[in-house]
Amino acid sequence: MAKSYRQLCPAKVNLYLKVLHRRADGYHDLVTVMQMVSLADELTVTPEGADLRFSCDQPDLPQGRENLVCRAALGFQEETGVKVAAHLSLHKRIPTAAGLGGGSSDAAGALKALNLLYGSPLDSSRLHALAARLGADVPFFLGQGPAVATGIGTELSPVALPSYHYLLLNPGVPLSTRWVYENLDLARLKEAPTPETWDPEHPERWVHNDLSAVALKRLPELAGWLTRLSEAGAVTQGISGSGPTVFGLYSTWEAAREGARVLRRSFQGWLTVVQGLTGRETDQTWEHRIWMI
Repeated sequence: MAKSYRQLCPAKVNLYLKVLHRRADGYHDLVTVMQMVSLADELTVTPEGADLRFSCDQPDLPQGRENLVCRAALGFQEETGVKVAAHLSLHKRIPTAAGLGGGSSDAAGALKALNLLYGSPLDSSRLHALAARLGADVPFFLGQGPAVATGIGTELSPVALPSYHYLLLNPGVPLSTRWVYENLDLARLKEAPTPETWDPEHPERWVHNDLSAVALKRLPELAGWLTRLSEAGAVTQGISGSGPTVFGLYSTWEAAREGARVLRRSFQGWLTVVQGLTGRETDQTWEHRIWMI
């Protein structure tokens, strides 16, 4: 029987996101600080048949070449010359179009699993280059720990952050990253200095997201949930990526769970407590560090 490869594809939270300017190619140069969290999709790659086959337990997601997992597999095949004859099966846990990087993480997971399956034909630099062609966030998910991303998001530098605890709220209204950037008015952005250091003991001093202005204009009710997170004991709070997921950052797991209990009384959408990953985890038991009510 062919050996299957199981790959966890974690979500991320943008703790800081500053848009610097719009480039001639339509992309934006930015500075962002990202941390992966214990909420993860699960990708299983099984060698079988003569061609690439992809399936997902969410039938409303694209199943063909427009899906990032399929594009990653086809890109791997083109880059290496290796014929991909495998079934890639994706179990989704991360909400889609939520600002949590689920699609990008799934693509990175496919690249890592296929590279392992076929004997590592791509070194780290070639994997990174292929990932960058798939999407600005994809290279980040090839790594393990928190990072500061610059350029369009593909130039990465590690940053040491503790295992923050997050309460995530998603109202169930998807926001397209492309749409958010297209509706971003750079001239109206408030000044937000780029910290020289990201003080892990005081995230409330630097958590910030320029894309929040667009998300809040589209979904003004998010402002109320940010306030409620503060009232429910969060050290700081914000919107991740292009939204609409809002997060509260807590100093302890129990504090985050208590915040979840309080907000569940009035919030009807998707709500979960997760743990930030430091990159120093030695096994995959972190995938169980998730709590929903």
